[in-house]
Amino acid sequence: MPDTFIHVADIERLLAEAKHPEPARVRDALEHARAAEGLTPAEVAALLQNEDPETWEEIFALARQIKLDIYGRRIVLFAPLYVANHCANDCLYCAFRASNHEVQRRALSREELIEEVREIEAAGHKRLLMVYGEHPRYGIDYMRETIETAYAVKTALPCGEIRRINVNAAPMNVADYRLLKDAGIGTYQVFQETYHPGRYAELHPARTRKGDFAWRLYALHRAQEAGLDDVAVGALLGLYDWRFEILGLLHHALDMEAQFGVGPHTVSFPRLQPALNTPFAEESPYLVADDDFKKAIAVIRLMVPYTGMILTCREQPHLRREAFALGVSQIDGGTRIGVGGYAEAAKENIPERQQFTISDTRSLDDVVRELAELGYLPSFCTACYRLHRTGETFMGLAKHGHAKITCQPNAVVTFKEYLLDYASRETRFLGEQLIEEELSRFADKDRAAVRAKLARIEAGERDLFE
Repeated sequence: MPDTFIHVADIERLLAEAKHPEPARVRDALEHARAAEGLTPAEVAALLQNEDPETWEEIFALARQIKLDIYGRRIVLFAPLYVANHCANDCLYCAFRASNHEVQRRALSREELIEEVREIEAAGHKRLLMVYGEHPRYGIDYMRETIETAYAVKTALPCGEIRRINVNAAPMNVADYRLLKDAGIGTYQVFQETYHPGRYAELHPARTRKGDFAWRLYALHRAQEAGLDDVAVGALLGLYDWRFEILGLLHHALDMEAQFGVGPHTVSFPRLQPALNTPFAEESPYLVADDDFKKAIAVIRLMVPYTGMILTCREQPHLRREAFALGVSQIDGGTRIGVGGYAEAAKENIPERQQFTISDTRSLDDVVRELAELGYLPSFCTACYRLHRTGETFMGLAKHGHAKITCQPNAVVTFKEYLLDYASRETRFLGEQLIEEELSRFADKDRAAVRAKLARIEAGERDLFE
């Protein structure tokens, strides 16, 4: 295998040297983290190996504060849409693997895709993550066609539409990434799965392209070369030691920062979940306990403070509630991952058509209402993508403390749209209170400008952003 920025011996050495760290060493790392400039691999290793409960409370508190300082109380919402579940790979942990004959293979027709998007729009979503299987039939032309179809769907509400589509798809070459960019997508997402090359080889048979560790590892580098400057990293926790994976994510972010001047736009850290005829998902020796999962989330927030953090409906509602306070900035809601599942609203899980089991099966309205009850500001904003505040431009805003100032008004305005067009009576009541609380935190001039936009929204205008 060619040399990469993942050096197993170095990562293992850092973790070994950080075993049983003194509280003073952990607090030194925390002191550096307060500057919100990120952490070194050695500092992250010390946090990951910390065993002192009191110091962990300090880590959690600082992660919460940094998230508030950079992103405010906003939580951005999106909907994942699985377009098909055919796959050429045979990953041991995935229900979609080619050898799993208990999965019902299905690809949405154009009409079915339109119906799925209509259902998603009717719930109130504005941001879509389209997920494609790794199969020859899902090439760049297919992706562009389905993206164009999804963008064209409009519902009967005042502004029922998808305003930005993000994509999760197999690694491509630079030329295909350029075509994907031309389709008008927002963020491109591909997960490394595990950053340990040996473990990767065990889990991914080499007969397909996914068996090439380096090809996948540099997928986001190629995307950035093609001009896709909002890219998203991720590791599937439960395939290998979660501490190693967190350091792998950090090295990935650091290498992209060094090569392109900007790291990942978002980071994901899903855990293995049960799946049809997939015993590995429940028998892996590296499954991550809830307490360790929360530790991982907090450390990620400290090590890449300006990166969006995504927590999905894989997790139980109670765990999602706890994670909101540890640095999470994006979540899904009302999710259905069985292919065709949004149109079959009565079915929360369709095991024979989905990759894994989702644990939070609540409606989008239920999720939004809970966020409002907890004092978080649900955001459906897509302004940055459409105003070209992406990549290095967005990170520049975040690093100088301007992202919260720029994004907070847009979050309030898009939340107002949701309350008027989609929310239940109870959610609208709580949401209106939350908006008033949020406005009280604005400077007088900014508050007046946002109130003017809210009045225009109430008068029937939509999609006001800046």
